[in-house]
Amino acid sequence: METETLALAQEIDFSMWALFARATLTVKLVMLVLIIASIWSWGIIIDKLVAYRKARKEAARFDQAFWSGEPLDELYDQLGPEPTGRAERVFASGMTEWRRSHREDGGLIANAQSRIDRSMDVSIQKEAEALQKGLPVLATVGSTAPFVGLFGTVFGIMHSFIEIAQQQNTSLVVVAPGIAEALLATGLGLMAAIPAVVFYNKLSADSDRILSGYEAFADEFSTILSRQLDS
Repeated sequence: METETLALAQEIDFSMWALFARATLTVKLVMLVLIIASIWSWGIIIDKLVAYRKARKEAARFDQAFWSGEPLDELYDQLGPEPTGRAERVFASGMTEWRRSHREDGGLIANAQSRIDRSMDVSIQKEAEALQKGLPVLATVGSTAPFVGLFGTVFGIMHSFIEIAQQQNTSLVVVAPGIAEALLATGLGLMAAIPAVVFYNKLSADSDRILSGYEAFADEFSTILSRQLDS
């Protein structure tokens, strides 16, 4: 009897597609949600890795141009009021406000320094929103995917026990497929959650470093303008 049961169990297809096809509708929906969440997460991860790498290169290139000794007005005229680089946009926002703060007679309007600082702060905030867009999705997937997978597992195991009760049979042939299908949901949940958590932490740290660079530049630029105002 045991030999026959083992032989029947070996004939069962335990491939991922077969496990998905045999699962109940609820478990299938859970698996589909987790697969979509995983694909969405990887799309955000790849997009952010590319965007952050580009932002670092742009910042390094602009830093070199800014500290090259070229007059700031000439650099601003080359870049224009709406440059493509993130660090360049922070600089342009400050320079735009600097020029607007000059009266026709060449004098400066009162409180020019505070307006320039606020202008660059607003620009940095906009860049922060753009850089961090999508990261909450990774945080959500990382925190909820294991529980969604666990829900599918619990539901699948419950369905397996119902089948055992209906068939009055606890053999491996009856139990194994249902348990395997249920555990696949947990596996998919972990497969979606682990990369999301790992890359959320990495990308958040990368974003903070990039924004810290913008803030440091804004402080340095503000100091340069402050010297010119005082003189």
